[in-house]
Amino acid sequence: MKKMLIKHGNSLALVIDKPILEMLQISADTPLEISTNGDQLLVTPCRDKTRQKKIEASLEKINAKFEDDLRRLAQ
Repeated sequence: MKKMLIKHGNSLALVIDKPILEMLQISADTPLEISTNGDQLLVTPCRDKTRQKKIEASLEKINAKFEDDLRRLAQ
């Protein structure tokens, strides 16, 4: 998808389409981290620590339960 920046006061803005916002669960209230790798602009939603801990706990359970299967798939 190609997008153009639009003038917004003395700045430029990037409009993100609604389907992308919904897919990433981003709303107008979601803080975003903006960084670059020197060639690309990276926009990442900041997630709260509670959510991140839940995700990590789920991954640990999955890894413990399916460790052997995951090792075989990685080979």
